[in-house]
Amino acid sequence: MNASLENGGPLYKGTGDRVSDTPYEDRTWPAGPPWRTFAAPPTMPQPPDDEEADRRLGRPGAPRRPRREEVRLVNAALLLRRPLLVTGRPGVGKSGLAYRIARELRLGRVLHWAVTSRTTLASGLFEYDAIGRAQALQSPGEVPSGTADFVQLGPLGTGLLPYRLPRVLLIDEIDKCDIDLPNDLLTLFEDGYYEIPPLIRAKSQEPTAVVHTDDPGGKAEVREGVVRCHAFPVIVLTSNGEREFPEAFMRRCLRLDMPDPDAAALGELVAAHFGDTLGARQEKLVRDFLRRSDRVGALAADQLLNAAHLVTSGQYLPSATGDDADEWTDLLEAIWHPLGGEEAAPA
Repeated sequence: MNASLENGGPLYKGTGDRVSDTPYEDRTWPAGPPWRTFAAPPTMPQPPDDEEADRRLGRPGAPRRPRREEVRLVNAALLLRRPLLVTGRPGVGKSGLAYRIARELRLGRVLHWAVTSRTTLASGLFEYDAIGRAQALQSPGEVPSGTADFVQLGPLGTGLLPYRLPRVLLIDEIDKCDIDLPNDLLTLFEDGYYEIPPLIRAKSQEPTAVVHTDDPGGKAEVREGVVRCHAFPVIVLTSNGEREFPEAFMRRCLRLDMPDPDAAALGELVAAHFGDTLGARQEKLVRDFLRRSDRVGALAADQLLNAAHLVTSGQYLPSATGDDADEWTDLLEAIWHPLGGEEAAPA
């Protein structure tokens, strides 16, 4: 199977199984709506890959049973070329969805844009080192560098480059953003292009500029100062549900609510990272984690992974008795501390 819908089946399955390793230039992608089709010819080479997905998700191909809603909404977002707003409390694996999509569909390295209250649209698109450019022009005896040498595309700007297949862009914790950012993104999401003013001003001298991208060592050609996409990126926005977004912004997104993982999902997560090294201890560890989570308030899944690593390290004996058992219990309470800072009162 190549990267296209086959017999009406889903492109994204969420099982962890990758599509077949068809050469990048031969892979196809399902057509989107006419109003979400972008005309720029594909000029970018295959994007790089890295080990970040394996680090976050565990070993490739580990068995996983995804929720139907996840599969349904991810595939709808892929077909409609719309951003996917993933909501849920911290630690339930929202950002991991972007890495799972990229790894399963072989879309290369995930572009990660971490949002804060100081984040602006421009910072996600590109940065221009005007001071460095001025200093280079004043340096005696050096051949002046072009304007493009001082342009660095951000993760959002890189994602809109004309790749044959869409890049995966993770916009993390969008609810921390400045009040204007969601509205600033609307036109960009609709039009699929942006301008780089320093390159537009220099286009008579540099009609084709080679700029730095967000990928390590990456470069891209920009013609006449305008970046136009070919395949609209797969955008995953994560939110902890701390704020409401404008109606116009929500209209352009599909929303996926991610619940707390149950015992089966936690077991799959542990197995993806540790295989069968825990053996029978895995079920007890997951059960103890859920019991602790019920008592102190919802915990994050990576807190469970921390405990699993301690078990597999051989430095602790969870099955010990006496003082050793007390030490293990005390250690678990320290690792599985309440995320709010205070332990919930017993019911």
